[in-house]
Amino acid sequence: MARVRRPGTSWWVGAVGLVGLCVAAQVQPAYSQQSVSVRAALVKGSLPADDPTAAAWATAAVSEFPMSPQVHWPVRITDVTAKSVKVRGLHDGTTVAIMVEYTDPSEDPDDAAALEFMVGDTKAHFAHGQPMAQVEGGPVNIWYWKNKDGKGADLGAKGFGTLKPHGHQDVKAKGVYQGGVWKVVFSRTLNTEHVAEDTQFQPGQFASIAFAVWDGKKMETGQPKEKGSEKAISSWWYFRADAPPDYSPYMYALLAVALALGFELVLVRRLKKGS
Repeated sequence: MARVRRPGTSWWVGAVGLVGLCVAAQVQPAYSQQSVSVRAALVKGSLPADDPTAAAWATAAVSEFPMSPQVHWPVRITDVTAKSVKVRGLHDGTTVAIMVEYTDPSEDPDDAAALEFMVGDTKAHFAHGQPMAQVEGGPVNIWYWKNKDGKGADLGAKGFGTLKPHGHQDVKAKGVYQGGVWKVVFSRTLNTEHVAEDTQFQPGQFASIAFAVWDGKKMETGQPKEKGSEKAISSWWYFRADAPPDYSPYMYALLAVALALGFELVLVRRLKKGS
């Protein structure tokens, strides 16, 4: 009588390996920009868009970027107070919040900070979208906050001397000064109807972002230490709002396991009949 060969566990090994490959390849994407980017994680519940001290910010991934004096416009300074900024991001699928944190020895009415983004597909220079060699001019979208104003401003520019407020104002901002550190949160909906003036965020895709900081400490002249083009700036970096989780790789892996199990059962039945 023919002996029935009992199937071993090799198909389980293959199925589990397939699941691992699917998860590694699709569920946990890798990208080269990650080390030089601001990542806004997708959160459930309330977004701390108006509270720089909220506990949720402690859970957000932090990235630090160097700052240096602005040198592209003739009116400039050679030293700035903010040497770097720490940046965090969060979003809830509708609104994005970005917090900028930096050291400042004193709280002053003219202390200010800003975020800058490219608009559309045009590759703009980080200096207000100024036309440069091999880089056409703007437009850029600037989110601005000043301590004495206590609110955000939505601005646009396409080169030096062209900065102006948008006719619409949909950027919010709030700053808190504690222990020699400013924490400023900017927020806005991920997308707006003003596509020609506002940057639009597509979750899962990278956008360009830059930073600016002004130390508003009053000097002996009565003027702020940093104002206008006299400021600390960064070059372009990357920003990414996380996309919602994609569970389809798991579904394909489970389907593969089910097919393997079905094949195993069919094989067992045929072997039994043959015996």
